[in-house]
Amino acid sequence: MDVASAHGRFQPLHLGHLEYLLAAARRCRTLVVGITNPDPWQVRSEPSAPHREAGHANPFTFYERLSMVDGALRDSGLPDTAFRVVPFPHSFPERLGHYLPANATVLLTIYDGWGEEKLRRFRAHGWRTEVLWRRDTTVTSGTDLRRRLRDGLAWDHLVPPATARVVRDLPATHPVFAPERHVG
Repeated sequence: MDVASAHGRFQPLHLGHLEYLLAAARRCRTLVVGITNPDPWQVRSEPSAPHREAGHANPFTFYERLSMVDGALRDSGLPDTAFRVVPFPHSFPERLGHYLPANATVLLTIYDGWGEEKLRRFRAHGWRTEVLWRRDTTVTSGTDLRRRLRDGLAWDHLVPPATARVVRDLPATHPVFAPERHVG
């Protein structure tokens, strides 16, 4: 296919995400990587994905995540002409046409009800979709990775080198290193 899109929060980008992005890149000439929740003030609460919108689950900025994705794809050998990284406001699927080319196929991986809900929404808004795989378990969890970063535990074996570079350059005051706080 000519153009496809893969998306995620990438909080932070880990090896499971990279597996998905590289599988998606093999399916198309140009991959548009969408970073979800690009603007913390433009996120809706999702009943099928509780806490995904919470601040503690989204400590990295759009720019930090763009740097992780761009670096990891380049490190993996993809030329910069083979991919683009864009905001992907999936909380507002009616807006995706402003970020994706009309001929893009949205490629998904499904692990839970939230993945099924996204598939339904994309189809309802007229996007061509393809499910790369359905799995019951993940090898790497963003929640576990953020906990490891916060608690000073080993983490770099779970991420591509590009993510490690971005994280190591963060100040000690970065939100990813702050104690987790839940509101409500």
